[in-house]
Amino acid sequence: MKIAIRQANEDCHSRTYNTAREKKTKELKTVKERELGMVNYVAALRPKLHGLMKMAGVKPYTVEIEPGTVMNFWVPLETLKKKPTKKGEKPVVVLVHGFFSDGILTWLFQVVALTKKYSVYIPDLLFFGGSITDKTDRSPSFQAECLVAGLRKLGVERCTVVGFSYGGMVAFKMAEHHADLVEAVVVSGSVIEMTDSISDTMLQNLGYSSSSEMLLPTSVKDLKALLSVAAQKKLWFPDRLHKDFLEVMFTNRKERAELLEGLVISNKDTKVPNFPQKIHLLWGENDQIFNLKLAQNMKAQLRENASFQGILKAGHLVHLERPSVYNRYLKQFLASLHTNKAQK
Repeated sequence: MKIAIRQANEDCHSRTYNTAREKKTKELKTVKERELGMVNYVAALRPKLHGLMKMAGVKPYTVEIEPGTVMNFWVPLETLKKKPTKKGEKPVVVLVHGFFSDGILTWLFQVVALTKKYSVYIPDLLFFGGSITDKTDRSPSFQAECLVAGLRKLGVERCTVVGFSYGGMVAFKMAEHHADLVEAVVVSGSVIEMTDSISDTMLQNLGYSSSSEMLLPTSVKDLKALLSVAAQKKLWFPDRLHKDFLEVMFTNRKERAELLEGLVISNKDTKVPNFPQKIHLLWGENDQIFNLKLAQNMKAQLRENASFQGILKAGHLVHLERPSVYNRYLKQFLASLHTNKAQK
């Protein structure tokens, strides 16, 4: 009898152990499958990237521009102190991103390079990052007005604006209408305004039927095609990473398509403003989207206030492809502004 009871207990313990082991194995398998198949690596990278930005001296801050319109900024830590002091203030640099991603992913290398000597502000334009509006205006002018309003609310009185691609067009609008705020502009891979002739020529040269087809990819294949146009060298990433990037970065598709529609103006409506600011064109010499000839023509239109610097072995994504060279030229221009000011 005792032997039978002992055997029954051993069988019970064995079944319990096996059940627990099977449950644990199933849980581990589920976790592994989740890690391999469900985690978005681009989204998972964001907290680490944000931590790096805070170490560099900037943190996120949301500004209500007006009811229904909010913009996300990465701002210097000292801006958020209760009693900021003007003594020893650093010059302000505003980095305005393009259509490809939000502010931090666009300007990662520049933020780290600039924050020691400059107060760096990195906005997310409307319908990128955490910025949103219920207004229907989709023009670069509206983006510029919202950005200017946000900077003023943050206490910025004077700044240099650095704009890339779409952000360059916004920067030009800021400079045109707010010379009291914008003291200088640096632009890469952009134009003053996107005329229908510039747009048509660009799309024809690149083999696209519309800006939305090019700049709002819907598949890994489309994203790879965009990267091959934007970068001078072929960039290799696993398909999984392309897929994750698509999911995270290309949100608000309807509104972004409207932004692209609101970007193009008729040739007859364009006029080069008489900018009072110094304007520096910092260009990838192999830019296929806004090529070198376009940049040189723009310098001629901007006359004596404009300067140009080409960067070899770089395309449209010049600040990401050759960040050390880009940063060196950017710092040289920024330093020259304040040297000239000190001499005066």
